[in-house]
Amino acid sequence: MAGISAKDVKALRDQTGAGMMDCKKALTDAEGNIEQALDLLRERGLSKAGKRAGRETSEGAVAVSIDGGSGTIVELGCETDFVSRNDQFQQLVQQIADAVREAGGAAEPEQALAFKMDGETIDEHIKAAVGRMGENIQLKRVGAIQVDGALGGYIHGGGKLGVLVGLKTDSPAEAEGVARDVAMHVAASDPTPLAVDRDGVDATVVEKEREILRNQALASGKPEKIVENMVSGRINKFYAENCLVEQPFVKDMDKKVGDVVGEAGGATVSEFIRFKLGEAAE
Repeated sequence: MAGISAKDVKALRDQTGAGMMDCKKALTDAEGNIEQALDLLRERGLSKAGKRAGRETSEGAVAVSIDGGSGTIVELGCETDFVSRNDQFQQLVQQIADAVREAGGAAEPEQALAFKMDGETIDEHIKAAVGRMGENIQLKRVGAIQVDGALGGYIHGGGKLGVLVGLKTDSPAEAEGVARDVAMHVAASDPTPLAVDRDGVDATVVEKEREILRNQALASGKPEKIVENMVSGRINKFYAENCLVEQPFVKDMDKKVGDVVGEAGGATVSEFIRFKLGEAAE
C-alpha cells in the first residue's frame, strides 16, 4: 500500500476535528480508505467519550430556536468555558436546538437525544463532539413552547442565559417584537418571575412565604388580627414582585409587563422558559 498522503490526513482532520496523528493512524489502519478511517475515529471518539462521561459539565451554552409559533430552548453542558466559547460548540448547541424544534419539541433530554440531525441521532453528534473537543459534553435540559401566536427568544452572555416566551395573539407579526422584549425582561428581571400570573405560582411556595411573613409579624409583637391583615398585604406584594405580568417592564418601568403585551394587538403571555447555565446541577 502506498504511503498516506498529507492531503488525505488534512482532509480527514477537517471533517472530524481530530488530531493530525490520530487521523494519520486511522488512515493507516484503514489502509487509506477514508470512510473506514472515519468509522475508526468515530469508534475511538466514542471510547474517549465513555472515559469522560463522569466529568462535571458546569460550563456550556443555551440556545433558542423559533419558527412561527413553535420554539425550543436547550442547554448543552461542557467542562470548560474555553470549549463553550468555541465556534464548533456554539454551532452544535444551535443545531441541536433547531433539530429538536423540527422534530416537534421534547420535554426531556433523553427524548431529544434520539432525534435525527443530518442523518444521525443528536446523541451520536454529541459523542462525536466529545472525541473532537476532548471534553465531556451533555445535553442537560430541553424545553418547548407551542403557541397560537408569537414567540420571542433572548440569549445573554454568549449563551450563559436564555429565555423563550410565548404570546397568544391573533396578530403574531405585530407581537413578535414585544415577545422578544418580554424575553429580555425575563432574563434581566430581579427577582426572576416565578410564573406568568398569580394562578401559576406554586401553592407550596406561597404558603411558605405566608408562614415566613406571619412569623415576622408575630415577632414584632403585633396582635393576631393585625398580623393577618399585614400578611395579606405582603402576600399581594409578593405576587406583584414575582408574577411576570405584574412586574414593571424593564424597558419602561412606568408600565407593567401585562400592559405592554396587551398593547400588541391584545396579546397575552401564554408561558415562558428561562434557562440559566448551571441551574440543572443545582
